[in-house]
Amino acid sequence: QVQLVESGGGLVQAGGSLRLACVASGGTFSSYNMGWFRQAPGKERDFIAVIITSGGKTVYADSVKGRFTISRDNAQNTVYLQMNSLKPEDTAVYYCATVPPGRPFLRVSSYTYWGQGTQVTVSS
Repeated sequence: QVQLVESGGGLVQAGGSLRLACVASGGTFSSYNMGWFRQAPGKERDFIAVIITSGGKTVYADSVKGRFTISRDNAQNTVYLQMNSLKPEDTAVYYCATVPPGRPFLRVSSYTYWGQGTQVTVSS
């Protein structure tokens, strides 16, 4: 059983930055690919980014490419999401999740463990 706890959300003005962190416990963090998703009110949960076990490869949604950066520290069991040039449409609850290597990382159903989410609100 893996527990994930996100932090770092908050209220920021458009153009600002936030850094989210997700700390894992109860499992072998380095064996999981790690993803970030977000869900706005009344909308589906959308893929944002994924990072493979070693941190050597990352994939981003087109909507955040060039603005967001995913990284991980396996020694600290933590995955990060650096968010720059934030826009009001980035407002959502952000979730981190684990996905076993080899499973389709774009699909919500591929992910096995989820955090509780952290709210990000971007004002215009």
